[in-house]
Amino acid sequence: CPNINQLFNKTFVQMHIIRRIKYYHLPCQQHSLNLSCFYDDFYLCFCYNLEKQRLTNCFEFNHNMTFDCFGESVCENGGQCFQDSPTCPQRSSCICQPCFYGIRCQFSSNRFGFSLDGILGYYIQPNIDIVHQSTTVKVSLALTIVFIIIGYINGILFFITFNNKKICEVGCGLYLLTSSITALLTTTMFGLKFWILLLAQMKIITNRLFLHIQCLSIDLLLRVFLNMDQWLNACIAVERTVVIINAIGFKKKRSKKIAKLVIIILSIFIISTCIYDPFYRRLMDDAIDDDSRIWCITSYSSNLQMFNTFIHAF
Repeated sequence: CPNINQLFNKTFVQMHIIRRIKYYHLPCQQHSLNLSCFYDDFYLCFCYNLEKQRLTNCFEFNHNMTFDCFGESVCENGGQCFQDSPTCPQRSSCICQPCFYGIRCQFSSNRFGFSLDGILGYYIQPNIDIVHQSTTVKVSLALTIVFIIIGYINGILFFITFNNKKICEVGCGLYLLTSSITALLTTTMFGLKFWILLLAQMKIITNRLFLHIQCLSIDLLLRVFLNMDQWLNACIAVERTVVIINAIGFKKKRSKKIAKLVIIILSIFIISTCIYDPFYRRLMDDAIDDDSRIWCITSYSSNLQMFNTFIHAF
């Protein structure tokens, strides 16, 4: 809704409210259907049609009001809380800040890491079996099963191929062997994450302790294994470049020792940059009418969010 400064000239805006409010029908009539509302310091006005005429209906509006449901807001990430009654409210709802969504604004779309809960969770209907779930859920389930099968086949074949003494005589072989292990672990963690989300939202898994433990652990492990695999791929590329540059002067034993040290250092580094995550994770109850859900959400401070973004980019 535009301010009256955008609709009237400066002289009109400086007039007393009692004099200028008589002309508040003009913007709705002059702008036709392009204008639905506007406001000044005291009123919020809506345009409406009455007997083929565009008229204005204005209400007193406090622009300095804090929308926090009288200090009992359940909205996350700076969302505004609204209640159905100022005296004896029965229901409340949240208006989210830009780039946040969810019943309580608990999910974000402007961060590097997207949550599977936020992407798929609301498509899963509680207390309904998998056969009668939405097409989105069925397709996601089918794709997940395919990805898991392919992931396991790929990881096992990788492991069998590179679990060889000759191949592991150089650092590149150790990186590839470790990468095959992390690929298998990543596939396992992703499968667990998907199935637990599906069964929890369908109300098949309801044990709160179990859900709390998986909330703290699975996302952390999935992140560690994914990052480890990416770093190992970078190490493989670096070693191959070194082999090309040094050619005959390349030393296998030295390469193997360096690879072992790099794998240990990378493991410590990646775990240390992710270890804070479980401390900012928690379960959130989300109940609307008969539709109650439990979400695993993160609540980072602004500084920690900047650090998290840097780590993802790095």
